[in-house]
Formats: sequence, structure tokens, C-alpha cells
Amino acid sequence: MMTTGSFPENMTDPVEHTAISEYRFHIENHLRIIYPDLDHTEFAQSLIDIMCPDAGECRTPETHQNHWTQRDIIMITYGDSLLTEGQPPLETLLNFAETFLQDTINGIHILPFFPYSSDDGFSIIDYQQVNEKLGDWSHINAIAKQFQLMSDLVINHCSSQSRWFEQFKRGTSPGKDYFFCATPEDDISKVVRPRTNELLQLIETPEGPRYVWCTFSHDQVDLNFANPELLKEIVKIIKLYLDHGVRIFRLDAIAFIWKVPGTSCLSLPETHEIVRLLRTLIQFVSPKAIIITETNIPNRENLAYFGNSNEAHAIYNFSLPPLLVNAMLRGSCQHLKTWMMSMPPALHGTTYLNFIASHDGIGLRPAEGLMSEEEIGEMVSMMEQFGGLTSMRSLAGGGMRPYEINISLFEAMKGTLDGEDEWQIERFLCAHAIMLALEGIPAIYIHSFLGTRNDHTAVEQTGRSRSINRHRWDYRHLLSVLEDESSTHSRVFQGLCHLINVRIRQPAFHPNATQFTLHLGDSVFAFWRQSMNRQQSIFAINNITNKEQIIPLSDINLIGTDSWVDLISGELYSDLHGDLVLNPYQVIWLTNLLDHD
Repeated sequence: MMTTGSFPENMTDPVEHTAISEYRFHIENHLRIIYPDLDHTEFAQSLIDIMCPDAGECRTPETHQNHWTQRDIIMITYGDSLLTEGQPPLETLLNFAETFLQDTINGIHILPFFPYSSDDGFSIIDYQQVNEKLGDWSHINAIAKQFQLMSDLVINHCSSQSRWFEQFKRGTSPGKDYFFCATPEDDISKVVRPRTNELLQLIETPEGPRYVWCTFSHDQVDLNFANPELLKEIVKIIKLYLDHGVRIFRLDAIAFIWKVPGTSCLSLPETHEIVRLLRTLIQFVSPKAIIITETNIPNRENLAYFGNSNEAHAIYNFSLPPLLVNAMLRGSCQHLKTWMMSMPPALHGTTYLNFIASHDGIGLRPAEGLMSEEEIGEMVSMMEQFGGLTSMRSLAGGGMRPYEINISLFEAMKGTLDGEDEWQIERFLCAHAIMLALEGIPAIYIHSFLGTRNDHTAVEQTGRSRSINRHRWDYRHLLSVLEDESSTHSRVFQGLCHLINVRIRQPAFHPNATQFTLHLGDSVFAFWRQSMNRQQSIFAINNITNKEQIIPLSDINLIGTDSWVDLISGELYSDLHGDLVLNPYQVIWLTNLLDHD
């Protein structure tokens, strides 16, 4: 029996057995599941014509291939995080990356750089233009030539000021059929919401009143993927991004894109199939392109987006930020260890995207089931003491619950549950060292590189809690503080760059290298990585407390015939019967391979 997504073994015609025929075959299979009543052959060809107008450029992708190594580090940034008077912000961003990070990172995730009406870019007015306040496509192309370019594909919703929605309100094509509508009589009681606004928005149209679905805000109107013509428009947008050098696609809020009243409207089967379809459409044209799903949902549901290694190449490790912050606050890695032991190793061709700070806050949904409500409440309370804010979400059936903590990660590391202390920088670097050593690709927010503090002025100006962690730096001022080696910003930047520059030379830190959790007590979070050729082992040992910790080297089971060195400090360990003495928040990457790449 032939399963969905498999190529028929009995296809022997040498003319038909080509990349383009295989491309068509896979696309039709996806379409049969998403749109049962569609003419799948004709529609599949229309998608192929968009993505691969020259059939000779279509290439069959290799399966289970890792398109990444330990050298891959992504920086997350807005296009205007750095500002220079008289210069397009995207040009300033490239200058900064070339000057300070050329040998440290190789990928840049530019958050939505298109014209928008709200949500700092995630309410897109025009998918095909660069926001003129940032620059133009030539600036995007220049960044793509120097770094792997990661871009958001924001397709759950678009702006209420978009051309499509203006057409919807006028009752004209094509936009009049591009938005998902419901009625107040529909059962929406089970719908999972990340926000507290009313789900349905009443809009007057020439056909009468209609209620449009708004998952996030009334300015962000949800698109209707039940309409295949909308899908075709989205595919045109994907092709445009590929042509401008995008090689990593972040599928923003993808879990919400298919709606069926009476259900949770979250991660429905059609949603997963659309992800599979987008992967197929992209990888036959650009075999090394990567799809990353952004699904801020409980851990088990998030893992489902790997599919059978045929959906996302990578998924955001959303549980890591709240668990790691909690571990640092409590000086206990109990929950972090339990979670880590439960995480399945990513199969070849898939991996995790690890992050602990982003343009959004510290999501709390991914901590549900991993931390108690009381522990989450204590963490929220302490983050508020450190200057943070809390965003809420609506619960099915009524009520609200904390959805995310809005705070600069540097400020989140001010202290422990006992209050602020003097270990902020050390704690901050320790947290990043843990992330850098874990299985997966690290993504580091630009404001983590810079040790940026809470921006309460921005919150007052915008009225949005998330603005607290979206500071815009005057680039000349930034240069001056980075040049001052005694400044907090310089110390953080140099400390992070040192960790990264060590990390990218270690084969045992390949995103798919073996990983095992070590049990050295709750005060020391430790794990073992081994390179895929088994020549290098690294013991990542992290003191997550503000107290000295002593670990007998015999507890780590080091091979006595090897020489061991801490990659971070360069200290040699020849007496394997001695003790490992860890200062507060000290990190040791103990390896047996001295001649690393």
C-alpha cells in the first residue's frame, strides 16, 4: 500500500520518473488531504508554475540531511534595532554584523521587515514590499549575501489596512474571500486564545454584516486557508522571498491557521498538512532551505510539528526559556533535568531551535505541565520585582491566566527568589552557555548580545508590554559603550562572543550530536555531548547557584587515558581523582579533544 507522501515504487517510465513529476506527485497528495473536492492535478500544476517555472531547476531533495553544523548561530533582531541618523536601519544592521559578528554568527533573523500597521511588524500591510523606513530589497539582498537570512512568513493573519482586507470590506475580489468568518452562534467555547480581545469582529460589507476571526487583535485579521486561491497567493509570496535570498522560513503562529468552530482551532490536521505542503513546495526549489515552526504551545503539541521528519526541519524549544529562568531563580535544575530527559533526540534532518530570549516575552504555556501553577506564579512575581510585566490570555470557558512575562533577559537575571545580588552578568552568561551547549541550533536576541535593560519608556510610548524588550539603540552611543571594556554592555558582549567562538569549533556541539543528562545534584546542571564520529566528548557542567559547588571528578566518569581541558578557561585536569570546584554560575566545558576544529 502506498502511504501519503511516498513515491510510487512501480513508476518506471524514465520520462515520468523525474524531479518535476515527483514534485507534482507529492503536492497532489498534500492537496487531497487539505482540499478533498479540488481538482488536485490542475491546482498542483498551478503551484509548480509559481515555484518552478523552469522545470529543469526542480531538484529532488535528499531526505534526513542535516543542513546545519555547530557553526550555525542565528541572531534575532528587528530591522531597526540599531539606528544611525541619515542611514537606512538595515544598512546599519549589516555594518554592525560585519564589524562585530562576522566570525561569530552566520545567520540573521530579521523580524518582519514589511509595511505594517501594528504589533511591531506582525500585522503586515504588504507582503511584497520592504518597509521604506528600514530600507529596500537591495538592503535585504546585501544581508542575504553575507549571512543566512531568516524571515518570518506571517500567514495566519494580515493587517486590517491591507489591500486584501480593503477588498473584503468593499466586497470585491480577491480579498472578499480571503478572510475567515464565523457567526456569534458558532461554538467558539473551545478555541484556545493567546490574547484577551473579543475573537470575532463585526464588519459591515455590501453583503451585510460579517464577523471576521481575529486570533491576536482586531488589526490582525485571520486569513482563510480553506480557500485554495489564498494558498496560491501565499505561494507567490514564498517564491518572492526565495528570490531575495531567504533560506530560513519562520512560520509565525502557524498552529492557528486552520479553523473549525467547535474545536480548539489549534494544530488541527489540516494545519499539519499545510506545513508539509509548504516544505515540499520549498525544498524541491531550494533543497537546503529550512522551515521552522513557531508554535508557542505546550511541549508535547510542539514536538508534533516534526511530523514524520516531513514537517518542520526545526521547532522552537519553547519550554527552555521558562525552565531555565526558573532554574536560575531557584538554584535548582530539577524541572530542567526532568524536561531534558523527556525530550526525544531529533532525527537526522530535524533539530531544535534553542533560544532563551526573543522579541516576545518568556512564554508560560510551554511551562504548563512542567512546573506547578504555584511555581509559575512565584516566577511571575519575581520577574515583576525585577521590572518585568505580565501579559494574560483568555481561557476557554472564561477566565484569564498569565501568558508570558515581558522583560529583558538581562534584567531577568538580576537575582534569585531571595532578591537581587551581585551575580547578574555571571548568571546571564551561564544561562547562555547552557543554551549554546544543548542539542540544537542556538538563536540569540540582539539585546542579549548587548545586555540591554528594560525599556519602560518604550512601554509608556506604545502602551504595549512587549516594548519593554524591543529597545532601539542609537548606533553611535552603542559603539561608545562597546568600546568601554568596563561597561556592562561590553562585558556581556565579549563574554557571549567568547562562548560562541569556542562553541562553533566543537564537533560535539553539532546540533544533532549525542546528548545525555548527568545527575550531579540539583545545584549543578550538567550534560554530556559526543560528536557523531565519537572522537570528541564534552561534559557541560554548570553551577546554577550563587554558592560555590564542589563535584568529585570521579562522579563524572572521565576516561583516565585521555587528557581533559576546560574549553572556556583553558585549564587542564590531569588528576581525575580530585575535585571540580565551581564558583557561582561558573561553566566548564570539559573535553578530551584538544585539537578541535
